[in-house]
Amino acid sequence: MSAVIDAFERQSRACEALGSALTAALCRDLPGALQASPGPLAARVLGWPGDPSGNADSLPLRLCGALHALVLTGAAPDLARAYAAADLPQDLLIRMLRDHADTIMGWLDSPPQTNEVARSAVLIGAARHLAGLSPLPLRLLELGASAGLNLNFDRYHLGADGAGAADKDVVLTPDWQGPMPKAAITVASRRGVDLNPLDPGRDGLRLMAYCWADQQARLARLRAALDMARADPPQVDRGDAGAWLTAQLSEPARGLLTMIFHTVAAQYFPPATAAACTAALTRAGDAATPDAPIAHVAMEADGGDGAGLHLTLWDGVRRDWSLGRADFHGRWIRWQPRQL
Repeated sequence: MSAVIDAFERQSRACEALGSALTAALCRDLPGALQASPGPLAARVLGWPGDPSGNADSLPLRLCGALHALVLTGAAPDLARAYAAADLPQDLLIRMLRDHADTIMGWLDSPPQTNEVARSAVLIGAARHLAGLSPLPLRLLELGASAGLNLNFDRYHLGADGAGAADKDVVLTPDWQGPMPKAAITVASRRGVDLNPLDPGRDGLRLMAYCWADQQARLARLRAALDMARADPPQVDRGDAGAWLTAQLSEPARGLLTMIFHTVAAQYFPPATAAACTAALTRAGDAATPDAPIAHVAMEADGGDGAGLHLTLWDGVRRDWSLGRADFHGRWIRWQPRQL
């Protein structure tokens, strides 16, 4: 049980740091509510057999997602009112765990899955940077694409570009520090891969539930991105990223700049998958030419503040950049392109 309690405490601190006081409070208070409501649900959570931490099974966020789903579907009006008031009495949590135990148990069966749309601001910056280096249209390949919402990044508005945008549009407004690239982006094709691809229409509730309930701007962005993707769903294949990328890069794409990207996904790849991705990129990069260049954009944790932003371009020669750093949820971006 100590590992489970520790996982909830760590997740509470992480949620607080990422601007969700409500989810932080939930993670802090749920262990006590579970201990006060013995039964199959409490036994399953408190006796979790695997690694409950955010680096593995993400047990606290499975439970938080289940409770948010109850709110979103209208199944728990009392909980919805408590969420709106940002006031979560312990007796209410105990009652929710008791009254909705069967539904919650179902949400515990699979890990949280998100599609953080605000990370598209980084992708817009990287694509504009590439557009300043090559005039070729982009062929987008995303690893760990979830529902493919970030494959639509060129259709979103960034910063001042969103002035006058319609209500249905996706507008990204990070605290952008540094020069914002302005080059125009042209996308020729977009495709992704995920072990468990989500359908923007069928799986919208799942994505919304794992978006933290008190982050209204984040929820609004996600809702708008889902609406856009339902009208024109990006292609996301089911499969292992390593094998998929190897196949996608087996032949050069003449007349296109192939941009492979992933955002806070590589840390979840098994070692064999990560090795296969690296090998595929190296092979394709070594064979790249100015009329079939290859670019790799990564937004991943590296032990520093937020995520590191890195770009490699192969077009007959290899060039590497550190593009700066970004908040994991895209709240701020320190854009500082520096060739390595």
